[in-house]
Amino acid sequence: MKVLERLRHLSPLSIALLLSAVVHAVVLSIRFVSPETFQRVLNTQPLEIILVNAQSEERPQEVKAVAQVALAGGGDADRGRATSPTPYSALTRMGSDTEEAEQRQETPRERQNRLLAQLRQQVAQLPVPDPRRTDLSPEAIAQQERRLLLVKQLAEMERLVKLENERPKKRYISPATQDAVTALYLDKVRRAIEDVGTRNFPTQNGQKLYGRLVLTVLINHDGSVLQADVDVSSGNLALDRRAEAIVYKAGPFGSFSPDIRRTADQIGFTSTFEFKRDATLATQMQQARDR
Repeated sequence: MKVLERLRHLSPLSIALLLSAVVHAVVLSIRFVSPETFQRVLNTQPLEIILVNAQSEERPQEVKAVAQVALAGGGDADRGRATSPTPYSALTRMGSDTEEAEQRQETPRERQNRLLAQLRQQVAQLPVPDPRRTDLSPEAIAQQERRLLLVKQLAEMERLVKLENERPKKRYISPATQDAVTALYLDKVRRAIEDVGTRNFPTQNGQKLYGRLVLTVLINHDGSVLQADVDVSSGNLALDRRAEAIVYKAGPFGSFSPDIRRTADQIGFTSTFEFKRDATLATQMQQARDR
């Protein structure tokens, strides 16, 4: 009764504030949850929030992530979604210099040096035989025979390496393997050959010879022409021989620069020679042939 008596003395504003507080407390204490939805949330994995770069009209059957648009499928099914926001292309470029060196393809000379080092190490690990000892065990005899065999293999490999190092380093160039320095040198060679071929256009019995053929040219480090061989004939033997003579006449082309000489003592290239109807010679480099 005392409570009702006090309520009668409250102002309308106070009563309204009190009722509002009671209503809010009741509403906040009530939680509307669908039992089926609640059970589904418990049975599924937590959803990730991701960004996608595509959109589809089809709704996904099984939701695995939250995105800005709906996308059914997509990505690499075998790998699943990326675990990093960094693109794969960026990830493949990451790593230390040591990893990059290990991924670099081994050159024939590096492989040769590695095998030599392995043979030397194997020989060094075996004891040097003592010729004064005659009471050798079967194991010691086997070790001596193995060491002798390895020494013979090492000597033969060192002989072959020496012969290989004494040979000039040949490098056959194609449009796909030209560096800037070599490209400039070969452009000078091309222009010199075309100039000589145009000024000395092939003729036979007073008639100009027209046609197309393919030659492989080998140039020494001093710029002289070592070889000029026809790979694909024009069908006219006289024109083929004149084309070879034009290459020799155009040389020498000047010594290799130090940058070129570091990679090759001789440079070879395969080129199309076209003797055109306007009495000019045009050349075009082709893919290098295996030598």
